[in-house]
Amino acid sequence: MAISDLALIEAWKDVLTLSKLTAGEQVCLLVSDDSNPQLVATVRTAVGQLGGVLTILHLPPLNGDVALSRDKSGYVGHTALKGNRAALEAMKHSDLVIDTMLLLFSPEQDEILKTGARMLLACEPPEVMLRMKPTLDDARRAGNAAARLAKAKTLTVTSKAGTDFRCSIGQYPVLKQQGFVDTRGGWDHWPSCFVATWPDEGTCEGTIVIDTGDILLPFKRYAREPIRIGIEGGWIRSIEGGFEAEYLRSYMESFNDPDAYAMAHVGWGLHKRAHWTTLGLYDREAGLSMDARSFWGNFLWSSGPNTEAGGTRNTPCHMDIPLRGCSLSLDGEPMTIDGKVIPEDQK
Repeated sequence: MAISDLALIEAWKDVLTLSKLTAGEQVCLLVSDDSNPQLVATVRTAVGQLGGVLTILHLPPLNGDVALSRDKSGYVGHTALKGNRAALEAMKHSDLVIDTMLLLFSPEQDEILKTGARMLLACEPPEVMLRMKPTLDDARRAGNAAARLAKAKTLTVTSKAGTDFRCSIGQYPVLKQQGFVDTRGGWDHWPSCFVATWPDEGTCEGTIVIDTGDILLPFKRYAREPIRIGIEGGWIRSIEGGFEAEYLRSYMESFNDPDAYAMAHVGWGLHKRAHWTTLGLYDREAGLSMDARSFWGNFLWSSGPNTEAGGTRNTPCHMDIPLRGCSLSLDGEPMTIDGKVIPEDQK
């Protein structure tokens, strides 16, 4: 269902205010040919009404000749900023960068954040963004969960489907997504609300079972049969099952990159207005499917790059796979039980 420009402008103003945009701040809006035109038009108006000084950078699309998907996360880390010193310097001299293109996992994004610029990614369809507009309560839940995650030494996950996974944590920072960015040098994503971290190198062990109805991203499809992922020493060693497993294996093999099989971030969803069902109701090419990554109580695990956490794996193959019905614990304390968030301070 369509969203009016007025409603989206007001939503942008709310989110930009939460992101501490003040009059006179330098705002860089990064767009490309496939950026949503309504998002671009409405954020321009919202920034102007709040007194921001706006610069728009329109960069050419990239990776279309090598990616196997039109999804922005189908081939990550390589962006049109590579070698474009003028565009990079403009962003490094900004107070706030609004990214409708997807710089995630790129070295250029890390360079920009190190200057102290705040960065907000916004790529979803307008109706999704409005429904999942962030609130201070979202930030509270994510903040409490992130604080607990930062203290933990072990993370375990089990499920009735057969998942039995464990890893040590603490080597890498915590990833908190709350939907707005309010800290110098911070990065966030509207819409989103989840927490995660990257396992200590070499410590992931066990089995992850992708059950029927779980979600495969960037395929943007529900699994139709179980897939068993065998993990040893921090790496995916086996992908077993029927057609779905063969499809996943073939996709990952096509990158011809051993780093594609490394375990990446693990965490859980905390968004009360995100829904498991929406993947089947929206145009799959219109956004990143943040409902799937954020829905309440999911176990979100990923594979591939860890440059976002300060690591060195820069593979363009990045899988995000949210599972339902899992029980996730930190140091033996449940954070979710059978897909339901447990601690009171996260509710």
